[in-house]
Amino acid sequence: MNGSLNSTDLLAASTGMGPVTLRVGNLDAEIAYYRDGVTLDVLSHEGSIAVLGRGSTPVLILEHAPELANAAPRSAGLYHTAILFESREALAAAIYSVATTAPGTFTGSADHKVSIAFYFTDPEGNGVELYWDRSRTEWSWVHGQIEMATLYVDPNEFLQKYLTEETVQNPRLGGASVGHVHLSVGDIPSAKEFYVRRLGFETTFEIPGSALFISAGKYHHHMAMNTWQSAGAGRRQLALGLAQVDIVVPAVTDLGALEERLTHYATPFANDGRALVIEDPWGSRVTVSTEPLTPAA
Repeated sequence: MNGSLNSTDLLAASTGMGPVTLRVGNLDAEIAYYRDGVTLDVLSHEGSIAVLGRGSTPVLILEHAPELANAAPRSAGLYHTAILFESREALAAAIYSVATTAPGTFTGSADHKVSIAFYFTDPEGNGVELYWDRSRTEWSWVHGQIEMATLYVDPNEFLQKYLTEETVQNPRLGGASVGHVHLSVGDIPSAKEFYVRRLGFETTFEIPGSALFISAGKYHHHMAMNTWQSAGAGRRQLALGLAQVDIVVPAVTDLGALEERLTHYATPFANDGRALVIEDPWGSRVTVSTEPLTPAA
């Protein structure tokens, strides 16, 4: 498996991301932030676990774990969960909602050429990106890498242009899903070995030694990893924050191919009957399944 990857070494082109699971200290406050601010719906709330999303699509699973402490500074873990909206109008409605209900959580905005993104930090310090994708016909690839940038976007101008009376009154128009997940890791070579060579993503953009962007099916990125705040981080300790990242593949045969690949590389994994469960080099749990995972009834 040296050199260029064969199609059997790759995740299927229609692979996507499932819900992100977070361990939280104050479940009610986190539900309120994502429901009243980010404009997700509470799909279920049973005891210590709440599932939030849009329609039938789960986006976040919140697990109440008040006995845990915050992760140590510069630890590996979640950089942000990126929630993709179907239109600029829907994105504007969510931004306006967060600005109204939790104005202190906004941290920045950017035009990445492939997308328009707005960044927030939830009440427990978990990063959140709310974004909209430009059409793939507008993306540019150069020497096998997607062209991305970080250009300034004025959030007030964006809202003036795309916020409508209809979406202010009904901010849940249109779908929302996990578009990508961005992680903090200890080093980029280990991340590339695990997520590209072993799991089967393709590299779409790389800042050597600093950041890696990867995807299936030539999306700009389904996952990203950086060392900006976590260079040299070791294995994660049990703490608040990221509990699990879910990857969704189209068919059982894709799970079989991944199982063969993991076995070839002697990468430990478990099969719990619903998904393959793997830990990355920093102990972050990754599951791969054929449908979004939510807590069993």
